[in-house]
Amino acid sequence: MSQADMAMHHPGGVMTEPAFAVPARKMAIWLFIIADAATFAACLVAYGFLRNGSPSWPTPFKFSPTVINAMVMTFILITSSLTMLLGVRAGKAGDRAAAFRFTVITAVAGIVFALLHLREWMGMIHEGVTLFHNPWGTALFGASFFSITGLHLTHVVGGVVALLVVGGRYKAGRMNADHLEVVGLYWHFVDLVWMFVVPFVYLLNVAR
Repeated sequence: MSQADMAMHHPGGVMTEPAFAVPARKMAIWLFIIADAATFAACLVAYGFLRNGSPSWPTPFKFSPTVINAMVMTFILITSSLTMLLGVRAGKAGDRAAAFRFTVITAVAGIVFALLHLREWMGMIHEGVTLFHNPWGTALFGASFFSITGLHLTHVVGGVVALLVVGGRYKAGRMNADHLEVVGLYWHFVDLVWMFVVPFVYLLNVAR
Protein backbone atom coordinates (compact mmCIF):
# COMPACT_ATOMS: atom_id res chain seq x y z
CA MET A 1 0.00 0.00 0.00
CA SER A 2 1.42 3.40 -1.00
CA GLN A 3 1.67 6.36 1.35
CA ALA A 4 -1.16 8.00 -0.55
CA ASP A 5 -3.34 4.94 0.05
CA MET A 6 -2.34 4.95 3.72
CA ALA A 7 -3.38 8.58 3.98
CA MET A 8 -6.75 7.79 2.40
CA HIS A 9 -7.41 5.01 4.89
CA HIS A 10 -6.14 7.02 7.87
CA PRO A 11 -8.71 9.07 9.77
CA GLY A 12 -8.64 12.63 8.51
CA GLY A 13 -6.37 11.70 5.62
CA VAL A 14 -3.23 12.57 7.64
CA MET A 15 -0.12 10.77 6.48
CA THR A 16 1.93 9.09 9.21
CA GLU A 17 5.44 7.71 9.03
CA PRO A 18 5.92 3.94 9.35
CA ALA A 19 6.58 2.92 12.94
CA PHE A 20 10.05 1.52 12.13
CA ALA A 21 11.15 4.05 9.52
CA VAL A 22 14.90 4.78 9.42
CA PRO A 23 16.07 8.18 8.13
CA ALA A 24 17.97 7.95 4.87
CA ARG A 25 21.17 9.48 6.25
CA LYS A 26 21.22 7.10 9.20
CA MET A 27 20.62 4.12 6.94
CA ALA A 28 23.45 5.31 4.70
CA ILE A 29 25.94 5.56 7.57
CA TRP A 30 24.96 2.13 8.87
CA LEU A 31 25.49 0.60 5.42
CA PHE A 32 28.86 2.35 5.20
CA ILE A 33 29.85 1.07 8.66
CA ILE A 34 28.91 -2.50 7.74
CA ALA A 35 30.95 -2.35 4.52
CA ASP A 36 33.89 -0.69 6.27
CA ALA A 37 33.78 -3.23 9.11
CA ALA A 38 34.11 -5.97 6.50
CA THR A 39 37.18 -4.20 5.09
CA PHE A 40 38.88 -3.98 8.48
CA ALA A 41 37.93 -7.57 9.28
CA ALA A 42 39.53 -8.74 6.03
CA CYS A 43 42.71 -6.78 6.83
CA LEU A 44 42.97 -8.26 10.33
CA VAL A 45 42.29 -11.80 9.10
CA ALA A 46 44.97 -11.38 6.42
CA TYR A 47 47.30 -10.05 9.10
CA GLY A 48 46.64 -13.13 11.22
CA PHE A 49 47.50 -15.45 8.33
CA LEU A 50 50.70 -13.53 7.58
CA ARG A 51 51.75 -13.58 11.21
CA ASN A 52 51.13 -17.30 11.69
CA GLY A 53 52.71 -18.17 8.36
CA SER A 54 55.95 -16.24 8.91
CA PRO A 55 58.50 -18.12 11.06
CA SER A 56 60.63 -14.99 11.46
CA TRP A 57 57.76 -12.77 12.63
CA PRO A 58 59.22 -10.40 15.25
CA THR A 59 57.84 -9.35 18.61
CA PRO A 60 59.72 -6.07 19.00
CA PHE A 61 57.37 -4.15 21.25
CA LYS A 62 58.07 -3.72 24.92
CA PHE A 63 55.78 -2.22 27.52
CA SER A 64 57.74 0.98 27.03
CA PRO A 65 57.29 3.18 25.07
CA THR A 66 55.28 1.76 22.13
CA VAL A 67 52.65 -0.14 24.09
CA ILE A 68 52.30 2.64 26.64
CA ASN A 69 51.76 5.06 23.76
CA ALA A 70 49.09 2.74 22.36
CA MET A 71 47.37 2.65 25.75
CA VAL A 72 47.38 6.45 25.91
CA MET A 73 45.89 6.63 22.42
CA THR A 74 43.26 4.09 23.46
CA PHE A 75 42.32 6.19 26.48
CA ILE A 76 42.01 9.26 24.26
CA LEU A 77 39.70 7.49 21.82
CA ILE A 78 37.51 6.05 24.58
CA THR A 79 37.23 9.52 26.12
CA SER A 80 36.37 11.00 22.73
CA SER A 81 33.51 8.52 22.36
CA LEU A 82 32.13 9.78 25.67
CA THR A 83 32.37 13.43 24.61
CA MET A 84 30.72 12.57 21.30
CA LEU A 85 27.88 10.87 23.16
CA LEU A 86 27.48 13.92 25.39
CA GLY A 87 27.45 16.16 22.35
CA VAL A 88 24.70 14.19 20.63
CA ARG A 89 22.70 14.09 23.85
CA ALA A 90 23.02 17.86 24.24
CA GLY A 91 21.95 18.33 20.64
CA LYS A 92 18.87 16.18 21.16
CA ALA A 93 18.04 18.29 24.23
CA GLY A 94 18.31 21.48 22.17
CA ASP A 95 21.48 22.80 23.85
CA ARG A 96 23.40 23.93 20.78
CA ALA A 97 26.26 25.53 22.71
CA ALA A 98 27.03 22.36 24.70
CA ALA A 99 26.60 20.13 21.64
CA PHE A 100 29.05 22.23 19.63
CA ARG A 101 31.52 22.35 22.54
CA PHE A 102 31.54 18.57 23.00
CA THR A 103 31.85 18.05 19.23
CA VAL A 104 34.93 20.29 19.11
CA ILE A 105 36.44 18.50 22.13
CA THR A 106 35.93 15.21 20.30
CA ALA A 107 37.67 16.59 17.22
CA VAL A 108 40.60 17.87 19.32
CA ALA A 109 40.94 14.42 20.91
CA GLY A 110 41.08 12.93 17.42
CA ILE A 111 43.83 15.39 16.45
CA VAL A 112 45.86 14.47 19.55
CA PHE A 113 45.41 10.78 18.71
CA ALA A 114 46.66 11.38 15.15
CA LEU A 115 49.71 13.34 16.37
CA LEU A 116 50.65 10.59 18.84
CA HIS A 117 50.28 8.04 16.05
CA LEU A 118 52.51 10.02 13.71
CA ARG A 119 55.12 10.40 16.45
CA GLU A 120 55.05 6.63 16.90
CA TRP A 121 55.49 6.13 13.16
CA MET A 122 58.45 8.51 13.07
CA GLY A 123 60.09 6.56 15.91
CA MET A 124 59.63 3.23 14.11
CA ILE A 125 60.88 4.66 10.82
CA HIS A 126 63.93 5.99 12.67
CA GLU A 127 64.59 2.42 13.86
CA GLY A 128 64.51 1.23 10.24
CA VAL A 129 60.94 -0.08 9.96
CA THR A 130 59.26 0.75 6.63
CA LEU A 131 56.69 -0.80 4.33
CA PHE A 132 59.42 -2.87 2.68
CA HIS A 133 62.00 -3.35 5.40
CA ASN A 134 62.15 -4.53 8.98
CA PRO A 135 65.41 -4.80 10.95
CA TRP A 136 63.97 -7.46 13.30
CA GLY A 137 62.75 -10.06 10.81
CA THR A 138 60.34 -10.40 7.91
CA ALA A 139 59.52 -7.24 5.99
CA LEU A 140 55.85 -8.21 6.16
CA PHE A 141 55.78 -6.89 9.72
CA GLY A 142 56.35 -3.29 8.63
CA ALA A 143 54.00 -3.62 5.67
CA SER A 144 51.14 -4.98 7.77
CA PHE A 145 51.73 -2.58 10.68
CA PHE A 146 51.73 0.57 8.58
CA SER A 147 48.88 -0.66 6.37
CA ILE A 148 46.46 -1.48 9.19
CA THR A 149 47.31 1.45 11.45
CA GLY A 150 47.46 3.75 8.43
CA LEU A 151 44.00 2.68 7.32
CA HIS A 152 42.66 3.40 10.78
CA LEU A 153 44.52 6.72 10.99
CA THR A 154 42.95 7.74 7.67
CA HIS A 155 39.52 7.09 9.18
CA VAL A 156 40.41 9.15 12.26
CA VAL A 157 41.54 12.11 10.14
CA GLY A 158 38.39 11.83 8.02
CA GLY A 159 36.32 11.73 11.19
CA VAL A 160 38.01 14.85 12.57
CA VAL A 161 37.25 16.73 9.34
CA ALA A 162 33.63 15.54 9.44
CA LEU A 163 33.28 16.58 13.10
CA LEU A 164 34.60 20.08 12.42
CA VAL A 165 32.47 20.58 9.31
CA VAL A 166 29.26 19.21 10.80
CA GLY A 167 29.91 20.97 14.11
CA GLY A 168 30.44 24.30 12.37
CA ARG A 169 27.32 23.94 10.24
CA TYR A 170 25.36 22.81 13.29
CA LYS A 171 26.45 25.89 15.25
CA ALA A 172 25.38 28.08 12.33
CA GLY A 173 21.94 26.47 12.37
CA ARG A 174 22.35 24.77 9.00
CA MET A 175 22.30 21.26 10.49
CA ASN A 176 20.45 19.63 13.36
CA ALA A 177 21.08 17.03 16.06
CA ASP A 178 20.39 14.19 13.62
CA HIS A 179 23.48 15.19 11.65
CA LEU A 180 25.54 15.12 14.83
CA GLU A 181 24.18 11.65 15.58
CA VAL A 182 25.21 10.37 12.16
CA VAL A 183 28.78 11.63 12.45
CA GLY A 184 28.79 10.30 16.02
CA LEU A 185 27.95 6.80 14.77
CA TYR A 186 30.93 6.96 12.45
CA TRP A 187 33.20 8.14 15.27
CA HIS A 188 32.06 5.34 17.59
CA PHE A 189 32.81 2.86 14.80
CA VAL A 190 36.35 4.24 14.41
CA ASP A 191 36.86 3.86 18.15
CA LEU A 192 35.52 0.31 18.12
CA VAL A 193 37.88 -0.71 15.31
CA TRP A 194 40.81 0.53 17.39
CA MET A 195 39.80 -1.90 20.13
CA PHE A 196 40.59 -4.72 17.68
CA VAL A 197 43.74 -3.14 16.25
CA VAL A 198 45.44 -2.79 19.65
CA PRO A 199 45.42 -6.49 20.65
CA PHE A 200 46.18 -7.77 17.15
CA VAL A 201 48.87 -5.31 16.09
CA TYR A 202 50.36 -4.25 19.43
CA LEU A 203 49.75 -6.69 22.29
CA LEU A 204 50.44 -9.85 20.26
CA ASN A 205 53.80 -8.37 19.27
CA VAL A 206 55.00 -7.60 22.79
CA ALA A 207 58.32 -9.27 23.56
CA ARG A 208 58.00 -11.99 26.17
